[in-house]
Amino acid sequence: MEHRQTHGNTREPLLENITSDYDLELFRKAQARASEDLEKLRIQGQITEGSNMIKTILFGRYELDTWYHSPYPEETILRRHMAKCVWKHPPGDEVYRKGAISVFEVDGKKNKIYCQNLCLLAKLFLDHKTLYYDVEPFLFYVMTEADNTGCHLVGYFSKEKNSFLNYNVSCILTMPQYMRQGFGKMLIDFSYLLSKVEEKVGSPERPLSDLGLISYRSYWKEVLLRYMYNFQGKEISIKEISQETAVNPVDIVSTLQSLQMLKYWKGKHLVLKRQDLIDEWKAKRDQEREQ
Repeated sequence: MEHRQTHGNTREPLLENITSDYDLELFRKAQARASEDLEKLRIQGQITEGSNMIKTILFGRYELDTWYHSPYPEETILRRHMAKCVWKHPPGDEVYRKGAISVFEVDGKKNKIYCQNLCLLAKLFLDHKTLYYDVEPFLFYVMTEADNTGCHLVGYFSKEKNSFLNYNVSCILTMPQYMRQGFGKMLIDFSYLLSKVEEKVGSPERPLSDLGLISYRSYWKEVLLRYMYNFQGKEISIKEISQETAVNPVDIVSTLQSLQMLKYWKGKHLVLKRQDLIDEWKAKRDQEREQ
């Protein structure tokens, strides 16, 4: 991804071509607010670059470098937990299994401590995450990979039990050791499957992280091109795409615009069926199936 040089030594990703101006403005405001909050905490001495910052964590057989600060409790609590905890998988109901991969539905109200700990872990890798303790209004869908020692966390997403704005994801994370293996796309796909079961259209809560935005753009692009490939009618309707895929029309429009597949003509928007992009998607899909 391209970056622009900003003040100091920070390098900011160029997002103009992969998101709408509205989403980009929301992202900039949230980013500025988060920076101000972090600076206040540093001034107050609540965040330092020294002992309060967890630099690495041991997670199963992986040693992971953390990306951000998370307000973890004392290490002595960990030693007590390791001596007493006998769990080999997340609490809650296993709602999906294929091979070694499972998804567990965990209620934040019924399993409050587990979900709080999951949020603290996620904060090490998500800069914008602010929810740690108020987990009761949320459901957590936890993906794991099983071996002979138990189920190991791959990633998760959370969603409000009753979202006024029909958000189907509040927070989403793929653990660093499982990135670039398709698990993020599986989590996103699962969230839309839940929306279909609920007979709703869904969208992730904003702002998305840079990695989250890239993942969603890639997913929406694949969903739209698959729909176009299978479409046999004469006129493509954004409303019908949304009803079939459970993707919010706003996300469909922004993705079509980024793919140059939307044209405004005689007072209405027309969806263009670009065969070159569809053929490229099909060739990539066929290649992945052969591997």
